[in-house]
Amino acid sequence: MNFNIGNSSFQNSSSSDSSEFDQWITDKSEAMEREQQIAVNLFINNNRLIHQLHQENNHLFFVIDKMLIAICTMVIFFDNPVYGEREFHRRFRMSQRLFLHIVDVIKQHDNYFNQRRDASGKLGLSTFQKVTAAIRILAYEIPADATDEYIKIGESTTIECMKIFFRAIVDVFSEWYLRSPTIEYVSRLLNIGQQRGFPGMLGSLDCMHCKWKNYRSGSPTIILEAVADYDLWIWHAYFGIPGSNNDINVLKSSNLFTNITQGTAPTANSTIQGQEYNMGYYLADARQESCRKDVERAFGVLKSKFAIVTGSSRYWKKEVLHDIMTLCIIMHNMIIEDDRDVNAPIRDARPAPPTNVEMAINEDMRFQQVLSHNLQIKDKEAHLSLRNVLIDHIWEHYGNNPID
Repeated sequence: MNFNIGNSSFQNSSSSDSSEFDQWITDKSEAMEREQQIAVNLFINNNRLIHQLHQENNHLFFVIDKMLIAICTMVIFFDNPVYGEREFHRRFRMSQRLFLHIVDVIKQHDNYFNQRRDASGKLGLSTFQKVTAAIRILAYEIPADATDEYIKIGESTTIECMKIFFRAIVDVFSEWYLRSPTIEYVSRLLNIGQQRGFPGMLGSLDCMHCKWKNYRSGSPTIILEAVADYDLWIWHAYFGIPGSNNDINVLKSSNLFTNITQGTAPTANSTIQGQEYNMGYYLADARQESCRKDVERAFGVLKSKFAIVTGSSRYWKKEVLHDIMTLCIIMHNMIIEDDRDVNAPIRDARPAPPTNVEMAINEDMRFQQVLSHNLQIKDKEAHLSLRNVLIDHIWEHYGNNPID
């Protein structure tokens, strides 16, 4: 046998060596065939065993599969996690400590999220499986039946779990994370507005349209009205008006000015160009991009974290859509609070000094204040005067320099 490698030549001088090599090749081929036959026999016997056990207990492997998925979910993300905090935040849209806090709270609020045994004594779905399924639908807008491939939860169970999860979050966290601004918070907003060149500003106001795919006819939109502050906290949200309305109609039907007209809201006192004002204002339309983009950035963050807000909603009832939007805003604020840097500069975290803020507490005067405050809010001359004063203020203090 000749083996040519480059210019070198090697020749086997013994014919006996050649026969031994051929015999070695033959033996290896026979051994591989025997191993392949053994593997085929094992595969056939394994399938027969699976078929036999399936006939004896149709739910055996589904139960084992659910238990394995529950164990794997715990191992991969929580107990000695494979993925770090950064990967967890990217997949779940929040930190692990916030996720575990939500899990603990809703377990105490609703027994549905506790892992229970059925009538036959078998363990059901774990809390982490239920919450993970709901959050994946929120974050990625995947169909309900797609969670069966990842978490092994059926479509109907996923929809049921998701709706109960929405309602639990709204019931538990809405009072705190959808609260109206307090006296201290209004004081802080006024100071931040002063620092940014807009004394008396309480935030920026805008509307966003959300598609409703499963409406009975056509593909209409539902409007979300929101007010966001400098750190993207959404402290006012009004959802449910048809998309055929313009922003003015939405503003008139919303409850944004309800506390002001009833005299129960803190009054925001400010001084602009020597003129005293006892009511704050919101930036809207294209008044000032550097501050108006707060609410636009808040909408962008909301849609990027929860894809269900961006896509066409597949649900039929408006109450469910309202719970979805409310839940997304609550969790958005929870994430903002959890990720907030307490040592950040004034625009992010530092508390503002107190300002002169008054609270209407006389019940007998509130009815009279409703009419006067309502007229004051809708006073066109006051609006034009405030706009001109702000223009003069900005030009005097900043000139051609851009406002941060």
